[in-house]
Amino acid sequence: MSSNVTEPAPRRPRAAAKVVKSTKAVKGESHLALVRRARRINRELGEIYPGAHCELDYGDAFQLLVAVVLSAQTTDRRVNTVTPALFARFPDAAAIAAAEPAELEAIIQPTGFFRAKTRSVQGLAQALLERYDGEVPGRLADLVTLPGVGRKTAHVVLGEVFDVPGITVDTHFGRLARRFGWTKDEDPVKVEKEVAALFPRKDLTLLSHRVIFHGRRVCHARRPACGACAIAPLCPAYGEGETDPIKAKALLKYEMAGQPGQRLKPPALPVLAVPVDPATNAPKDEAAQNAPQDGAPKDEGDAG
Repeated sequence: MSSNVTEPAPRRPRAAAKVVKSTKAVKGESHLALVRRARRINRELGEIYPGAHCELDYGDAFQLLVAVVLSAQTTDRRVNTVTPALFARFPDAAAIAAAEPAELEAIIQPTGFFRAKTRSVQGLAQALLERYDGEVPGRLADLVTLPGVGRKTAHVVLGEVFDVPGITVDTHFGRLARRFGWTKDEDPVKVEKEVAALFPRKDLTLLSHRVIFHGRRVCHARRPACGACAIAPLCPAYGEGETDPIKAKALLKYEMAGQPGQRLKPPALPVLAVPVDPATNAPKDEAAQNAPQDGAPKDEGDAG
């Protein structure tokens, strides 16, 4: 669905501070200092990515559940190019469960591992029909019993559809949580538990979106753009990637505001109030004058 509102202007990224790569900030800081630094990072990411959201297109809980399963080992953007045809032909659990596997495979093929994914989504659909009358349950304990559904997938659906806060520990979130010094663990369940202890529960879903946005756009796995990162002064892993601002900027995969993201149908964003100068009746913030208007050209680059 298209937004008919003016998108908020992206915050102009701060120049990264000249900090030295060190783990002292993690090893030497108290738990209270860790909590404060973690929450400040979350606030900073909230300003950088005011429109952070799930980047999979979906119409209901079942479609989101299937889309998350299909997103394994591929990009959300790739999944979004496949699901319109998939859900037009097979809109619900009953339709997918009864489908000919060959027809599903032909549609799902661009996402990779299409035979295994076909078996997964059909098994998932059948389990929903047998246990929940085809409806997606709204409890973590129920979701993780479904074929192909783990805690990561369950938290995506719970946060998006049922407004149940939770952390989505995908590869991006786990990587950044370790770089930020929030955890040293590699196990997703332990990462989820340790990071959740640093934040109010109500913040966990948005925290996940913000961290994942940053991981896809700036803090890449192989070559993070440290020199173009607005939260570099808060990151003990600064220096693992490119620190030259110009070279780092060339590594960015999305505009800093996170718009339009990967979704073909991004959710509408709220209009943010902009202070107006009474004398000129113009926005006080110069950046607001450059805010993209509805209908402006949008970058369609892939997250990769």
